[in-house]
Amino acid sequence: MKNKTLATWLTFLGGPLGLHRFYLRGFGDWLGWLLPIPTLLGLYGIMRVKQFGVDDMWSWVLLPVLGFTFAGCALTAIIYGLMTPEKWNARFNPEAPPEAAPGHTNWFTIFGIAVSLMVGTAVLMASIAFSFQRYFEYQIEEARKISQ
Repeated sequence: MKNKTLATWLTFLGGPLGLHRFYLRGFGDWLGWLLPIPTLLGLYGIMRVKQFGVDDMWSWVLLPVLGFTFAGCALTAIIYGLMTPEKWNARFNPEAPPEAAPGHTNWFTIFGIAVSLMVGTAVLMASIAFSFQRYFEYQIEEARKISQ
């Protein structure tokens, strides 16, 4: 029996590593194995910022990848948490009755949804702001080179 509250928190906390997909679909899920790739690329972007500074072009490409991956997992956590018990049990517990307890929403599920919404939104907005800022700064630098 797959618990909706546990899946919501696994998606929020371990989603970028694919933990929620392994919990819900097993270790044969190929998307669960691919999710760590953009996460590792984003972490490599953080290492490049520490090493070369924020002016490094690869860092402003790689950092938003981590942010978008995390924001996507937060959105998935919200979707899982808001599923009705009938839909949850039909999708992840097909052998259980529609009103089985693992599909029910409790306060811990609601708290997971709220945290996912707040943190996921903040990470998404920060990723968008960082990538656009770096892009436009790069465009201004290139325009200055052309004008000289």
